[in-house]
Amino acid sequence: MVPHAAPYQLGFPPPSSLLHQYITFDATDLENTSKTLSPISSQITHVFWVALQQPESEEINVALNSTMLTNVLTALNISSPSSILRHITLQTGTKHYMGPVFDPTLMDQLVPPETPFREEYPRLPFPNFYYALEDVVASLAIGFSYSVHRSSIIMGASTRSIYNSLLTLSVYATICKHEGLPFRYPGTKYTWEHFCDMSDARVLAEQQIWAAVTDKAKNEAFNCTNGDVFTWKSFWKALCLVFDLELLPFDEEEFDITELMKDKGKSWDDIVEKNGLYKTKMEEIVCFGALQSVMRFDFQHVCSMNKSRKFGFFGYADTLKSVGMWVGKLREMKIIP
Repeated sequence: MVPHAAPYQLGFPPPSSLLHQYITFDATDLENTSKTLSPISSQITHVFWVALQQPESEEINVALNSTMLTNVLTALNISSPSSILRHITLQTGTKHYMGPVFDPTLMDQLVPPETPFREEYPRLPFPNFYYALEDVVASLAIGFSYSVHRSSIIMGASTRSIYNSLLTLSVYATICKHEGLPFRYPGTKYTWEHFCDMSDARVLAEQQIWAAVTDKAKNEAFNCTNGDVFTWKSFWKALCLVFDLELLPFDEEEFDITELMKDKGKSWDDIVEKNGLYKTKMEEIVCFGALQSVMRFDFQHVCSMNKSRKFGFFGYADTLKSVGMWVGKLREMKIIP
C-alpha cells in the first residue's frame, strides 16, 4: 500500500536494514485490521496484494484468503468519499490454470492442463482461492481499477517467503554442503528434461507497477514470467556452480525431499548460529512439499507472455543468470551463508 510517497509493508517484520516502515496486523480479524488501517485509509492510493494463507483444504483457502482481502478493503473505507484509492494489484499464480494441486482431497480429480497457460483459458470446476480473490476485487471495483498478475514459480530474496522456491533450494543446497550429503534432484526424469519457467521478483514488481499506472491494463489479468524457459537439469547445474556442489546425473530412484529434510531443523539452526545469520527457523522459509510437487508434474509448466507484450509490457529476466544474483542477495541479507 502506498500512502502518498511513503511505502508501508504489511506482514512479517523484515530486517531493519531493508525497510524503514512496516505495519503488522491480523488480516483475518476485521477489528484488528480496521484499528490498524483506518487511521491511514485516506492516504492510500494503491494496494499491492501479495498476502496469502495456504492450508491444504482449498475450501478453507477460499474462505480465509477472501476474508483477509475483504477485511483490508473494508478497513480502507474504499466506498468513502474521502478514499483516494486508485488501483489494486492482485498477485496470484498458475494454480489458476492447474486447479487445487495441493489439496489432497481434490488433486486426484485434476487432469494435466493445456500449456502454455493463457489468460483467456476458462476457470476449472473446482474451488480456487485465486478465483475468489479476483471476484472480491471485481465486485468492489467502483472508483478504482485493478489488475491480476499470475506468477509462475517465484525466485527472489526475502526473509520469510515460504513459497520462494529459490530460497527453499538454497536452504537444501546449504544443508547438503554442511552435512556432506549428495545434492540430489527430487523430481522426475520428465521434469528434469522438459521445460519449465519462473517469475523473477523484479519482473513481478515491474509488471505490477506498470499495470498500476497504465490505463489499458486496468481490470485485466496477465501472466508474469521471465519470458524464457529452462530444464531443471540446466537449473540444477546453475545451483551447483553457485553453491560449489557436484552436479550428479539424474538418479532413476526417486526420493522424498520432504522426508529427507523434515528432521533438518537442528542442522539449519547450527548453520544460522555458526555463520551469524538472520534468525530464521527452517520451517519459516522453505516449501519442500510444494517444490517437490512442481518437480513431479507430468506436463511442461510454462506460460504464454503474449498478452503482456500485446498490452505493452516487455519486462524479462534471464532465469539461469539470475540464480547467482539472487543467491548473492540472500547472502548479503545474511539469510544463507
